[in-house]
Amino acid sequence: MTGTGGALSYAVVVPTLGRPSLRACLAALAASSGPRPTRVVIVHDRPGEDGTAPGLDVPEALRPYTTVVPGRACGPAAARNTGARLAGAPWIVFLDDDVVPSDTWAEDLARDLAAASRDTAAVTARIDVPLPRDRRPTDWERTTAGLATARWITADMAFRKAALDASGGFDERFRRAYREDADLALRLLDGGWTLAAGTRRTTHPVRPADPWISVRQQAGNADDVLMNRLHGPDWRDRAGAPRGRFPRHLAVAAAGVGALGCAAAGRPGAAAGCAALWLAGTAEFALARVAPGPRTREEITRMLLTSAVIPAAAVWHRLRGRIVHRNALPRGPARPPVGGPATADAQRRAEVAS
Repeated sequence: MTGTGGALSYAVVVPTLGRPSLRACLAALAASSGPRPTRVVIVHDRPGEDGTAPGLDVPEALRPYTTVVPGRACGPAAARNTGARLAGAPWIVFLDDDVVPSDTWAEDLARDLAAASRDTAAVTARIDVPLPRDRRPTDWERTTAGLATARWITADMAFRKAALDASGGFDERFRRAYREDADLALRLLDGGWTLAAGTRRTTHPVRPADPWISVRQQAGNADDVLMNRLHGPDWRDRAGAPRGRFPRHLAVAAAGVGALGCAAAGRPGAAAGCAALWLAGTAEFALARVAPGPRTREEITRMLLTSAVIPAAAVWHRLRGRIVHRNALPRGPARPPVGGPATADAQRRAEVAS
């Protein structure tokens, strides 16, 4: 089924691990008013034992043009590339499996794509993260809420296929849902493309998480090392990415190691001094996380425990990244098609005609 009323043709790619949230995402997509996608590709990145994608509950309205394919279990970047190769449309919209498009999402998307200039590689969406109204948000809820202000977030982002082809797609060296969007955006910008802000709205609910989610998130420090290798030390300024607390984590972790080392060397005074520094740094970090939260006993306990572990985890993953990505080379900017504006104009006319 193609877009109607002169709307630009688009496909939707949804990478998933088969989480329950996928059902709400697809149901909202099916119910959204506006031109239908030409194709929906669901990339199940946790294939069954026989290598096929397990059956998913696809709404009846989407079934005629939905394809479910197995991924390679190599992360969301690889899953998106798999889906993009099968999309077969001038524009490809990537949706995460835990978002809920608005009632007018398809209609708003059509306007976003129609307004895109000939050198626009991608159009972002406006992400809404609902937070509780009867209490302060937890640390995990505040972390998720940060998605609403992220500059380029592939939870809902439409890419011109020509731009994806020029870039070679997402860099599959990013194995987690972290920094792969900023990497692609910077390569597109370096190549002369522009990125536009759209008007469509998508809700990103806060998904359930266990108490140690903040510790596991420290694995992103290895991806930050890869970003340094690929884009230079100023990539954070260009991507609008906050610098975070890593220098403080390094100091706290060093104090902890120093305390253990001095104790092993039979230097109790130095060990006590390092331990005091570690305790002070850990307490400051925990307080900074507890203060804006609900301050319940459960949340305070979680913040105390994880604040004691996070600095060491952050440093460990940063060191791991330096080893794993020590020989990483940049892929280069994503240049527009040969022919420049004329080629882009011709492509745009073809999109509208479709």
